[in-house]
Amino acid sequence: MVFSSLIFLYLFLPILLAAYFISKHAGYRIWVLIIFSYVFYAWGEPLWVILLLLASLIGYVFALGIERTRGTWASKGLYVASIVVNIGLLGFFKYAGFLVDNLNLLLPVDIPVPEVKLPIGISFFTFELICYLTDVYKGTISAPRSPKKVLFYVSFFPHLVAGPIIRYTDIEKQIERPQVTLAGFSAGISRFMVGLGKKVLLANLLGETAAQLLTPSSASSSVLGIWFGIILFALQIYFDFSGYSDMAIGLGKMFGFNLRENFNYPYVSKSAGEFWRRWNMSLGGFFRDYVYIPLGGNQRFYLRNLFVVWFLTGFWHGASWNFIIWGLYFGMLIYIERQFLGKWLARIPAFFSHIYAVIVILVGWVWFYFTDLSQGIQALLTMFGLNHRDFANLELEFYIRDNLLLVLAAILLSTPLVARGLEKLAASSSKLGRGLVVAGSQVFNVAVLILATILLVGSSYNPFLYYRF
Repeated sequence: MVFSSLIFLYLFLPILLAAYFISKHAGYRIWVLIIFSYVFYAWGEPLWVILLLLASLIGYVFALGIERTRGTWASKGLYVASIVVNIGLLGFFKYAGFLVDNLNLLLPVDIPVPEVKLPIGISFFTFELICYLTDVYKGTISAPRSPKKVLFYVSFFPHLVAGPIIRYTDIEKQIERPQVTLAGFSAGISRFMVGLGKKVLLANLLGETAAQLLTPSSASSSVLGIWFGIILFALQIYFDFSGYSDMAIGLGKMFGFNLRENFNYPYVSKSAGEFWRRWNMSLGGFFRDYVYIPLGGNQRFYLRNLFVVWFLTGFWHGASWNFIIWGLYFGMLIYIERQFLGKWLARIPAFFSHIYAVIVILVGWVWFYFTDLSQGIQALLTMFGLNHRDFANLELEFYIRDNLLLVLAAILLSTPLVARGLEKLAASSSKLGRGLVVAGSQVFNVAVLILATILLVGSSYNPFLYYRF
């Protein structure tokens, strides 16, 4: 089940809201959310819901053991074992086939490639359990005695299958007494509708055209065609993933929980490093706090630490060499920027540093889009006019003409200009200005719901790109 589906919007969510608010006691409400979260997960993964439950209970038991033996070798042993178990589960389900494939290529062996279906969201809830167990081991948090809290932390459906990656410290106090208010509920609805609009009205439409253009083997491919297709994909993946995060944050607010932000207008960046401080911030924070700094950060073995983090960042996104190349590509850019390029970018006009960032980000998305390395290389060769393709063609003219307004609107909405304008209007001393923002918000919510419903009824194209990670 996805948030941008008619079943979720008109069946699952209304029933959950009714059950949640009928339950007056905070403890009962948490159980309502746990039960519905498992139903939400089981809707698409009826078998792997058992894995979700077992992973949560194993994490709960390990955390209790780590805390009870704190300060001893037993505590360290239990912590290491808990991390091995979690990484082992993720490795088996996500990377077993990839590793066997590469062993067969490197060695004179023919090991049968295991066909393991990837459980939805395993990359996200595994990392959350690692955060939880590490924080218990460090003494940052205390392991809760009630399994209910751990079950809720891992399974809470808004962030379960595609993030943002949250930490137990984010919601520890909120579990005891969710702060449900009319203002918070209203803000949650508006945030959810923003995300729904991003997903259905922008990402889906951009993605359909991007898929048609990004076919480098096609005789109709051209230099500008691939560039235009990658721009469409860059906008699609931003509105798809940030839209999901908006919906997750909005749903959390409806139930009285504040989830961490995950995006901060990444396409306004002026460097690759800044882009990654603005894109998928919860993942970046995880690798910074639980991998990079423990390895030594900037102080010891800096280059090694950077390589490890960006290798893992790419590998986390998928069991394929293109994702590893994508991660290392950004790691290399960040290293170069820290060594000398960043100082130069800071001195030149912001417009030119922004153009640099946009170009290197778009080139990076080529490696992300094409899981087939040969197709990715062909796309890059076409983009830079190195494989004898036309600079442009008549087909591209049709695509640009049909999508120009959509692309321009998407580019504008990927910047903070509209949001800042509305914030200034809402903060103005004019009652008329504040009233217009409130009224406009309600009209926007209704309009998005109606338009999204129409598009969902009439289209079968509704993927969530980050579900596969």
